[in-house]
Amino acid sequence: MSNGKQITLAGGALARNILWVVSDAITVGTTSHFEGILLGSTGITFQTGSSINGRLLSQTAVSLQQTSVVSP
Repeated sequence: MSNGKQITLAGGALARNILWVVSDAITVGTTSHFEGILLGSTGITFQTGSSINGRLLSQTAVSLQQTSVVSP
């Protein structure tokens, strides 16, 4: 996901009910915001100033660089 982008949920959707499954590495750019549960097979990286409303699950590693995490 590019720097400064936002993924927000609409229509009453809750982050705890949205599951994103990715079969490769996941990188969320600086100052970006993501919502939902991320399930990655190789690795998840959240770069400086990024945030998530959800959970991060990976088979190998999760890397957070000054990231704000809110559990749904």
